[in-house]
Amino acid sequence: MINRAEKLSLLSEMIAFAQIDDNIKTIEYNFLLSIARQLDISKEDFEYLFEHPVTYVHLKSHSERIVQFHRLVLLMNLDQEISPKQLVKIHNFGLRMGLSHESINRVLDLMDSFPNKIVPPDFLIDIFKVQYN
Repeated sequence: MINRAEKLSLLSEMIAFAQIDDNIKTIEYNFLLSIARQLDISKEDFEYLFEHPVTYVHLKSHSERIVQFHRLVLLMNLDQEISPKQLVKIHNFGLRMGLSHESINRVLDLMDSFPNKIVPPDFLIDIFKVQYN
């Protein structure tokens, strides 16, 4: 299980990702707030992160990094508008998390083949498992 610092780091990273296009849409905000609730982070602490991002904390668990990457993919696809800037940023986030370049590219290439570009968790895990083994 991840600790509070890691949880705040995850949320801060997601907020930064959502702010790439200079505004956060309501659907993105609500998604981020639901993630905060899942992580047992108060709304006040969540709101604080918008103005005061925390330092990135590297997740030790490979599975937690995959989950976080999946969250970022879901966040990116919420509004059905993916910019080249978002693709570069999500790729860089994945690399910084220690995920393989090939797996990241495979997920980003294949997401268009799924309804609403939502890559099923099991499929995503299988992609990363192949590279991890």
